[in-house]
Amino acid sequence: MKSQELVDYLNVEQIDKYLFKGITPKTWRTRVYGGQVLAQAMNAALRTVEPERSAHSQHAYFLRPGNPDIPIIYEVDPIRDGRSFTTRRVVGIQNGKAIFNTAISFQVAEKGLEHQIDMPEIHGPEGLDSDEEYMHRLSEEYPNLVTPGMTDSQPIEIRRLHHIDPISPQKMPPETGLWMRAKGRLLDDPVIHQTILTYLSDYFLMGTSLLPHGVTFFNSALQGASLDHTLYFHDDFRADEWLFYQMQSPVSSAARGLNIGTIYTQDGRLVASSIQEGLIRIRED
Repeated sequence: MKSQELVDYLNVEQIDKYLFKGITPKTWRTRVYGGQVLAQAMNAALRTVEPERSAHSQHAYFLRPGNPDIPIIYEVDPIRDGRSFTTRRVVGIQNGKAIFNTAISFQVAEKGLEHQIDMPEIHGPEGLDSDEEYMHRLSEEYPNLVTPGMTDSQPIEIRRLHHIDPISPQKMPPETGLWMRAKGRLLDDPVIHQTILTYLSDYFLMGTSLLPHGVTFFNSALQGASLDHTLYFHDDFRADEWLFYQMQSPVSSAARGLNIGTIYTQDGRLVASSIQEGLIRIRED
C-alpha cells in the first residue's frame, strides 16, 4: 500500500451531513488497528468544522474489537460551535453497536505563552533499520511466526531505536522511541496531516508498558488491547517528514499499563503528546 492509498482509506466517505463511512484495508490483522479508528473519526470530525479551526485534543475509548471485513459508520454529534473552540463527539458503529467513541476539540489559531521540554539527544533516522527490513529478517529467523502479510510494503516508514527479540525479549526500562513518517509527499491540506499523525500515534505506544516484563505481543499468554487514547496537538507539522515518537510507561497495575508519548519534529519542536492505557492481561491458562 502507498501513502496516498492510506490517505484514501482514512478519508472517510460522507453519506450525510454528520454521517460517514470508513472501510479497512486488507492486512494481516484479524481486527481493526486502533490507529485507523482514531484517524477515521478524526477525519470525520475535521470535515464538519470550519477550516481555520484545527484539532487540539482527542479523548477516545475503544469499546469493542472492530471487524475489518465490514464498514464502520461514524456518527458525528456537533455538540458545540463557540467563538474560539468547537467540540465534536464521534461514535464508531458496526452491526448496530458502538465499537468506539471519542470527543475532539478544535481551536482557532492563537498566540500565547510558550515553553516545551526539549527532545532527548538520540540517534537520527539515518542508518536505522526500517520495520520492513526488521520484519523480513524475522521472517527468515522465525518462518512460522511471521505471516506473509506482515512483510508487505507499508505506507508509513518506521525506524525504531531498538528492536526487540519477539521470542526471547530481554527486560528493559519502560522507555523507547522511534522515527516515523508517511512515505512520499502528501498534499498541504492540514486535515490530511492531522489525520495521518492520529493514525501513527497508536503505533507501539501500548507496547512500552511490556518492556520491563520481557513480554511481547507474540506471547500467546498475553491478552492485550488498547482501552483508551488521548492525543494533543501543540504546533504545526507535516506527517510526511520525520517525526520522533518518545514513549515511556510510568506504571502498570491491575492488568493495565499506562503509556505516555511526546512527538517531535526532526528540528526538535514538540508538536503532539499522547496518553494511552492498555489491557496487558497474562492469562494463567
